[in-house]
Amino acid sequence: MRTYADTKRILVTGGAGFLGSHLCERLIGEGHEVICVDNFFTGQRRNIAHLLQHPNFELLRHDVTFPLFVEVDEIYNLACPASPVHYQHDPVQTTKTSVHGAINMLGLAKRVGAKILQASTSEVYGDPDIHPQTEEYWGRVNPIGIRSCYDEGKRCAETLFFDYHRQHGLRIKVARIFNTYGPRMHPADGRVVSNFIVQALRGEPITLYGTGEQTRSFCYVDDLIDGLVRLMNSGDEVTGPVNIGNPGEFSMRELAELVRQKVGGTSEFVFEPLPSDDPRQRRPDISKALEYLGWKPGVALDQGLDATIDYFRTIV
Repeated sequence: MRTYADTKRILVTGGAGFLGSHLCERLIGEGHEVICVDNFFTGQRRNIAHLLQHPNFELLRHDVTFPLFVEVDEIYNLACPASPVHYQHDPVQTTKTSVHGAINMLGLAKRVGAKILQASTSEVYGDPDIHPQTEEYWGRVNPIGIRSCYDEGKRCAETLFFDYHRQHGLRIKVARIFNTYGPRMHPADGRVVSNFIVQALRGEPITLYGTGEQTRSFCYVDDLIDGLVRLMNSGDEVTGPVNIGNPGEFSMRELAELVRQKVGGTSEFVFEPLPSDDPRQRRPDISKALEYLGWKPGVALDQGLDATIDYFRTIV
């Protein structure tokens, strides 16, 4: 293990993605050396273009389904397509990224004695029977559906993390990330916030699925990144899983109406059939994040949407 006391060398897989780029930016701002790893399947070079000349930033084009040999102190494992449009494009590769990627990053952490954080997901809860979702809830997931490559891949990754922790004494952290939004979202990722904003900016009809009454909770990216960093920096006794998300709950129709109001367009609503296995409700219980990390979100949806819409105006 490296023992330089002045700065940490931190590996961020999926570092050119939406969340990864914000995390790299945060860690460099704190004075750390960052190795950003991405195969650019969904990551975008423009997300980290402003960091490329920074002396503490290094970019490696690499697929985490293959082993990686670097010397680091900490690993944030964020690599995996995270929206249905992207992870259903190549479901076998999605599962490999979650499972083989976890095995390879855990192997690296074991070799170099690094602390490692897994970016898991609220999707491990599936279409939940309890509301809001606590970390003790085991979930209600279809193991053979079209979303299973992501849901079950992430569930298996959590299993691997805790087995490495029990069997090899690895210092692990598992964050279950709920819906997150903000600047640098991919405009074609198929998520509701980006979908609604892009459609409204283009004056196109805004697409709602089912009745539009299904609910989600939306966490602004800066809040989410703060939660991940706090979890990584917590004591070794805090392994997680810890829910990181905003407990404010909104229906899809409420979100669409708010976006349309802010953009100022005249887009109509159109309704399509609900996708297979789409959860009806999603809202985190963040009691553990508050207790263990002193964390709770601070950016309201109204404020976060303004910044997100401003970003999309520059690229749409």
